[in-house]
Amino acid sequence: MSAWPDRRILDLLGVELPILQAPMAGASGSAMAIAVGNAGGLGALPCAMLGEEQVRAEIETFRKACHGPLNLNFFCHRPPPPDPERERRWKQALQPYYHELGVDFGAPTPISDRAPFDERSCRWVETLRPEVVSFHFGLPQAQLLQRVKATGAKVLSSATTVEEAIWLQAHGCDAVIAMGYEAGGHRGMFLTEDITTQIGTFALVPQIVDAVTIPVIAAGGIGDHRGLAAALTLGASAAQIGTAYLFTPEAKVSPAHRQALDTASASDTALTNLFTGRPARGINNRIMRELGPMSDFAPRFPLAGGALMPLRAISEPQRSADFSNLWSGQGLRLCRHLSAGELTRQLAERALGVIRR
Repeated sequence: MSAWPDRRILDLLGVELPILQAPMAGASGSAMAIAVGNAGGLGALPCAMLGEEQVRAEIETFRKACHGPLNLNFFCHRPPPPDPERERRWKQALQPYYHELGVDFGAPTPISDRAPFDERSCRWVETLRPEVVSFHFGLPQAQLLQRVKATGAKVLSSATTVEEAIWLQAHGCDAVIAMGYEAGGHRGMFLTEDITTQIGTFALVPQIVDAVTIPVIAAGGIGDHRGLAAALTLGASAAQIGTAYLFTPEAKVSPAHRQALDTASASDTALTNLFTGRPARGINNRIMRELGPMSDFAPRFPLAGGALMPLRAISEPQRSADFSNLWSGQGLRLCRHLSAGELTRQLAERALGVIRR
């Protein structure tokens, strides 16, 4: 397949197809990355919830099974200052559910954490030498970013606005991921917290293409080959796809999450901060409906999830997703049950057929 309209991402990242697997923390690992990489796309490993030994083991597994490039993904949030009163009010809002499930409300609240990119993460990159390093919520400190780039890794990060894309280019990104409002999981926003002004993918992509000179990768609502072809037509060099890969057998999602993906309607997702404290798109469930998807009580990212852990520990073994995040983008009804490798190849082949018409 050599007739892609824009080869910049292919040449920059050393891939055959303009398809990047979204690094979905908790839902993807080496099996998915291997399948995507062997099909010609860019596989990714989410590192924000993994320790060093886990990262090393996942990379070793990938290298043994795939000779393609690998993307390691990290978060760049700033840990929030302690706010005991907000945490108290949040747990108080959840008290009826504790009583319903017979959970000890007076027990210490577990800590929900996501590790931001730091000195330790940087040493991993310097030692493990991934071909690509991507970030969410901006970029790390300049000194750390310089060290990442010194390894030869190509650097990507997500932008939810034109202003964020311009900022990322000015601060050293090799390509920018234009993340539209439709995308599942956490919003990559970092220069604004206003979700009411977020832009849809196919309005955002051409505006970012016009505003920067580095390649643009479209993300959000792209669930089949038509979305990929449309993104390329609008000037994107590639697409990053997440929700469609959640339907593959390589996805590490719970049975309840799989059932929700299979049965939710096209309009049954919403942005919510209940599960982590930061806006993320997922399928509506009981707690989102009863408390509302956005709550001023929820502690800042990533602390909100701690008070939900005891509820999840009871409900999830019963195949209930009442208190669990069900990340999904708005394009979920476009998705099909295929292996990750077959999905990657089919997306590319059919998109290329559309482009050649």
